[in-house]
Amino acid sequence: MSQQESNAYILGTETAELHRLGLQHQVWSSEAIKGWELAGFTAGQTLLDLGCGPGFCTTELAYIVGQHGKVIGVDKSEYYIDFLNRVTEQFSLNIETQCCDFDDMQLANNSLDGVYDRWALAWIPNPKDVLTKLHKALKVGGTVVTQEYFDWSTLQTEPRIPALDKAIAAALQSFREQNGNIDVGRNLPIYFEDCGYEVIGTRPLTKMATPQEFTWHWPKSFFHIYFPKLVDAGYLTHQEVDEALAAFADLEQMQGATIFTPAMREVIARKK
Repeated sequence: MSQQESNAYILGTETAELHRLGLQHQVWSSEAIKGWELAGFTAGQTLLDLGCGPGFCTTELAYIVGQHGKVIGVDKSEYYIDFLNRVTEQFSLNIETQCCDFDDMQLANNSLDGVYDRWALAWIPNPKDVLTKLHKALKVGGTVVTQEYFDWSTLQTEPRIPALDKAIAAALQSFREQNGNIDVGRNLPIYFEDCGYEVIGTRPLTKMATPQEFTWHWPKSFFHIYFPKLVDAGYLTHQEVDEALAAFADLEQMQGATIFTPAMREVIARKK
């Protein structure tokens, strides 16, 4: 997995990104598990991991549903689906994969007990269409757990450093100009209601860290992987990237340095 996969994922699918996703999952795994508990995910169910990536959540869900349940992982990255397939075989898990866009995924009507989504709906132009498709695939009483950005612009540091602020703003601009809505979490309760669901719970999801805390390494890994990609995309120059990363290195040495990560929102909805 050493080469970049074309058009699969805005942050790429190379080995460094795979490792970043693993780190990211460690930061957010407790919140994912809490959402699954609130939704009632349990043994024997059939669950969908929407936008599963390399399958860190898919694997955990497979242990929850057990040998009498099943998890379906859907992602458009061949690299990540191949990775998940190898893990599935190695650990003899009940995981079925589909490598496709969400518009093309094949789901039988009334077949799912639950769906999990973390940062999948933000990157597509038609989240309501996907929610409608999921509604048909869910059994009555089936639940969807979404964990999406509510306000990505809350990513900021204390103290503020202009060179780093500039690169963070460029990253946000690149997200806002892609074919989706990075802050889709703002709209999800309305979307669910419009698509025939009952919203049964929402909660804010936020993280704040100092350089001594593990969570700090989540934004750090993002900066080091994504800022250089903004050069080829025309949002930053090489010099601006170097200045931003140097500023972040300086920040790590400052007493009282703090980073607040993008604000998220969990929405749990049930098929009526």
